[in-house]
Amino acid sequence: MSYLQRINEALAAIREQQRYREISFSERKFVADFSTNDYLALSTDSRMVEAMRHVKQVGAGGARLLGGNHREHALLENDIARWVGRERALLFSSGYMAALGAIPVLARFVDAIYSDALNHACLIDGIRASKVPREIFPHAQLPPKARRRHPALVVTESLFGMDGDQADLRAVLGELHDDDMLLVDEAHALGLFGAEGGGLVRELQDPRVVVLGTLSKAVGAAGGFIAGPAPLIDLLVNTARTFIFDSAPPPAIAFAARVGIMLARTADDRRVRLFSKAARLRSGLRELGLPALDEQTPIVPIIVGEERRAVDLMLRCAEYGINAPAIRPPTVPQGSSRLRISVRADHTDEQIGLLLEQLACSTATS
Repeated sequence: MSYLQRINEALAAIREQQRYREISFSERKFVADFSTNDYLALSTDSRMVEAMRHVKQVGAGGARLLGGNHREHALLENDIARWVGRERALLFSSGYMAALGAIPVLARFVDAIYSDALNHACLIDGIRASKVPREIFPHAQLPPKARRRHPALVVTESLFGMDGDQADLRAVLGELHDDDMLLVDEAHALGLFGAEGGGLVRELQDPRVVVLGTLSKAVGAAGGFIAGPAPLIDLLVNTARTFIFDSAPPPAIAFAARVGIMLARTADDRRVRLFSKAARLRSGLRELGLPALDEQTPIVPIIVGEERRAVDLMLRCAEYGINAPAIRPPTVPQGSSRLRISVRADHTDEQIGLLLEQLACSTATS
């Protein structure tokens, strides 16, 4: 049997499990799009678009340690560090690359890694690459301090991207040994929580806390970063493979991200609108008899269980111009397939109502 035949068998198995995905070759326009993480609707803000026109170079030209280092990178890193309340920050081409590069470096200084069961794939892959003994603990149930090996690296998201719930970071910090480290993925919290939208970790001024973030969600741009004490950043510059060997983010994107951070820091009105829309959606879901966590976040999962049910619901919504993506394993655990609704500050009451109307029809006919 040829390798292509084996590939076709693997694809057939994916289709049989209702887990097949494909990239559309055409961009469909939806009446209501609940698929993006552009929470503050900054990616289409005219000031962000205008920022892209005020640069002299598009591509970086190489890695930062070669010819790809530009003034905009350093300025952006300074802005990030001030925003999240850390001494220094280091820019990566994406949040995924930041995790994949930083975790193996941090792991050199610990005897074990403890990771929340619902952590994002970038964290999981970084942990696997470290080859350090690891324990995956049940969601939000860090093992007791007395039972854990140390020094250890504890890894968690602050706002979990699939379930929309928050980690109790103060409790986790209180459970650390003095020689432990805590890596917090702030991808979905940045721009939404904390002073000036600086994240849920901003108020935790402890050198054991390391911040991982992305500029591709609420900031409306692209790129990722690690922020923490200056010696850690210096070490990452010298040893993080996804920084050393990856091309630097384009200067144009770095400049746009600086504008995005500036806008996010003063976006209190957008945050108010965002949380108001999310609350209205949750209230509507409860009226339909659908479970909705009592969380003040823009991530609203509608868990339906099996893959086929999630896909059918997604397709029904698409027929009426609603983009409500079905999330299936391996992204979420078996039996927890769902529609992941991502609310934005620019969603209208009419769009929220349209989604609820279709969910009501689907609930009535199921």
